[in-house]
Amino acid sequence: MPIRGGSNVCVYVMAPRGADPGAAWTPETLPERLALLHGWRRCLVLFGLGLVLAAVLPPFYVLPAALVALTGFAWILNGATTFRRAWFDGWLFGIGFSSAGFYWIANALLVDADRYGRLFPFALAAIALGFGLFPALAALFARIAPAGAPRAAALMVAWLLVEWLRSWALTGFPWNMLGTSLGLMDALLQPAAWGGPWVLSAIILLAALLPALMAHGGRLPRTRALVGFALSIALIAVVWGVGSMRLSAHATTYQQGTVLRLVQPNIAQADKWRSTLQDSHFATLIALSLSQPASEQPATIIWPEAAIPFQLLRKPQTLQEATTVIPDGGLLLAGAVRASEGTDGTLQPWNSMLVLDQTGLVATYDKHHLVPFGEYVPLRGILPIDKLTPGATDFVAGPGPVVINQGNLPPFGPLVCYEVIFPAEIIGAQGRPSWLLNITNDGWYGESTGPYQHFQAARLRAVEQGLAMVRVANTGISGFIDPVGRVLSSLPLGHRGVLDGPLPEPLAEPTLYARWGDWTLFFSLIPLIMILAWTLQASRRVGDGGTGSATGRC
Repeated sequence: MPIRGGSNVCVYVMAPRGADPGAAWTPETLPERLALLHGWRRCLVLFGLGLVLAAVLPPFYVLPAALVALTGFAWILNGATTFRRAWFDGWLFGIGFSSAGFYWIANALLVDADRYGRLFPFALAAIALGFGLFPALAALFARIAPAGAPRAAALMVAWLLVEWLRSWALTGFPWNMLGTSLGLMDALLQPAAWGGPWVLSAIILLAALLPALMAHGGRLPRTRALVGFALSIALIAVVWGVGSMRLSAHATTYQQGTVLRLVQPNIAQADKWRSTLQDSHFATLIALSLSQPASEQPATIIWPEAAIPFQLLRKPQTLQEATTVIPDGGLLLAGAVRASEGTDGTLQPWNSMLVLDQTGLVATYDKHHLVPFGEYVPLRGILPIDKLTPGATDFVAGPGPVVINQGNLPPFGPLVCYEVIFPAEIIGAQGRPSWLLNITNDGWYGESTGPYQHFQAARLRAVEQGLAMVRVANTGISGFIDPVGRVLSSLPLGHRGVLDGPLPEPLAEPTLYARWGDWTLFFSLIPLIMILAWTLQASRRVGDGGTGSATGRC
């Protein structure tokens, strides 16, 4: 409660722990009650709110979950009277969010359960504890601001900055950024063309934390609550309206005479690398590629990541057999694991995409952004572990993004596996392609949320760049995505088959994000920083530091 002191200063004293234990929990007193939580109840609520936040991610898209989770988190942070407490609160919240959002990563250990299965629970814990450090950092930054509306506004700014940090720190992992949740509707994704993933996350943060900004003195009166909820809904409605207009202005058009066949063999990861089955897998790819076309004969056949393993690629007849599926004047784009002898005599493997015409191999792309622990082991001389993919030798990284221009196929930008999640690494020094191709193998993660999240990341890259995205996955999801993010057709997860379709044309002009890249982060931060400045000024003017603050000037 406020205690008026000398020099026109109001000092706010937080109620002692356990005060009014019998008091009813009401919507109006919820901010104060959450701030005063302590002990195991505080820990449990923080972890639970983190779990709730993960419900906004693909494939669920429960947008109200962001409002519940982030507003509750902001109110609990009002009770963090020390920086250590804020850090720990953020870590618990992040552990909950990471547990539900990234659990599928550990599924890769179950593919070879005899070797790695025992590590599964430890990997789950490491994923949750490690990725939980990023929300902890956001909470630590937010604690700098006074409790109440300023702290909620500071949390918006901090969370967005931490998402950017996660996109490049330790080789980067910009997966499950909050803005991905706007993939619920095509229209809601459209701001990504102007501000990339950052503007989408800024929209979600603002919409989710508006009720927290409306709380006053540790309470949320009904009128203020209704205003906060109405503003949240209005913000999402405005974004939808603007996005709908952009969709109407960009109808899908197609490249003349360019029909692609996407081959999804749906080979279980546990069987994929068995030497006794590799010829059978290759025969499946050939058969699917030669199956009767649904309409127009496809000009280009596309196989997923690592469709041709190294052992099979060493046989001279493999590429000869592969060329038999290529239509006259067409191409085969195939994922393959290739290797060559290094200067020291050891084999150096690459995760590659091969481009073949009827005469043989004409171009190669080597994946440049490798997966830590999956394709190479960081600090290999220190860590006594092997990578998850077969073979003891680390993969070699390629030189970077390229544009492949072969035959009659419009020039494209190849992306292997999770290279598609890095918004700033899509276009390289060779310039802008006509479309993007992502080949991948999500079979490592089974029937989990991971493949859905991966597909939506590819969809977001299409909107950001204004380029069509074609995605071919071993077990799914494969599909055609137009330059504004509309999924034109797709093959579901866990399905074997082919998908024929025409190639969409790019937008006539590059998007703002395509021109400016991650500099748009600063544009996205401006409104959040303005809100933070406004709340700080209002806090000084009215002397409302909110529950958990030390002092407030009247």
